[in-house]
Amino acid sequence: MSVWPYLQKIDPTADASFLGWIIASYSIGQMVASPLFGLWSNYRPRREPLVISTAISVAANCLYAYVHVPHSHNRYYMLAARALVGFGAGNVAVVRSYIAGATSLMERTSTMANTSACQAVGFILGPVFQTCFTLIGEEGITWKLVQLQLNMYTAPVLFAALLGVINIILFFSIFREHQVDDMGRQCKSVNFEGEESNIPDQDAEGNIDHVAVVAINFLFFVILFVFAVFETIATPLTMDMYSWTRKEAVFYNGIILSMVGIESVIVFMVVKMLSKKTGERAILHGGLLIVLVGFFILLPWGKKLPNIQWQEIKNNSIPRTAATEMLMPFWSLQATPLPSNHTVEPVGCPVTQSWCLNTPMIYLAQYISSDILIGLGYPVCNVMSYTLYSKILGPKPQGVYMGWLTASGSGARILGPVFVSQIYTRLGPRWAFSLICGVVVVSLLLLEIVYKRLIAFSVRYGRMQEENC
Repeated sequence: MSVWPYLQKIDPTADASFLGWIIASYSIGQMVASPLFGLWSNYRPRREPLVISTAISVAANCLYAYVHVPHSHNRYYMLAARALVGFGAGNVAVVRSYIAGATSLMERTSTMANTSACQAVGFILGPVFQTCFTLIGEEGITWKLVQLQLNMYTAPVLFAALLGVINIILFFSIFREHQVDDMGRQCKSVNFEGEESNIPDQDAEGNIDHVAVVAINFLFFVILFVFAVFETIATPLTMDMYSWTRKEAVFYNGIILSMVGIESVIVFMVVKMLSKKTGERAILHGGLLIVLVGFFILLPWGKKLPNIQWQEIKNNSIPRTAATEMLMPFWSLQATPLPSNHTVEPVGCPVTQSWCLNTPMIYLAQYISSDILIGLGYPVCNVMSYTLYSKILGPKPQGVYMGWLTASGSGARILGPVFVSQIYTRLGPRWAFSLICGVVVVSLLLLEIVYKRLIAFSVRYGRMQEENC
């Protein structure tokens, strides 16, 4: 939330389009790092990539706190810091591969759900800490000896660096390698220091079903893509439809997203019990259906048009978008400052978006209902997809495969805001949500096609019965 004002403070020459690169750099860094850390964890103790990746994140957060120090090119230092933080976050692939190797098939779903619940708690607490740090103020406290400024922009990253240091200490003091087969029996692994990597594992014999692997990667991409669109579109949609100011949109949507986060934690807890009765495939199918209904509800159905923002009309003409602006993501558009002659922020659906003149508004009840449904369907799909993925891969080292899964999710988070800028801003919610519904329908069809292939490795080779996992 504080990236844009901090960027303006340290480098007034930075424009809003550069902000887009800074936001995207995190996902790009994670997309590059995930397969690399995953590969590393396949051949060495997992503590190594976990410690190194966390150290990179700590260093990157410290760099972010010092980007004000150089006399020039400050924005590029910020870009590098954000990219390195994302690079360090590539250790998610190692974490998931560790969970897959340290749990039996019976334990897998429950453990994955617990991990996702912890991520959801972080999702809730992040904005809360950010809000608390604003009490420090923009000037804050300066420690001249080390040129450190502790203010509302640097306090969050320094706190994140502190948490990273604590994590590194925990990796050395508590973390232990643990490897079991699909039935929970202790087995040998290359991840234990001093063990040979050529010990045969009879349970690992057999080929991975790569059709199922590709299908889950595609489904995971779609799941994260639609949620990235949902996150990105919340502010512009509510500003256009309900004439909220930027401050109101950020405040109210922050509350809504926090409620969605709390809902997600509850869903993760319920999913653990439900999966034992119905299985992961059926729950994934149900989650996608819920997401489809959530976006279908968002389609404009009424007759009332949104309030039009006329302030930008000059000489009775509708401004046109320049060709160079076509590639500018939505984060650039929403960060554009008001003209100097404006004393009050214009509200409503801007006439520069021609669809505002003929597209019915989306009622607040529709929007809130959609939030509830998407907040229910997304966590279900998220945890079920990588739980199924880990079971399909079986007892083989999963680092690289988990890296590709994380990379597909990072790619989705990059493309989500671009989709909003190119489709929603130019064509409106009817086109945007119709296309999203179409993508989810394609995902459901794909799930139907590969449904019987989405089974655990041990079940596929007859070593276990499906009801036992």
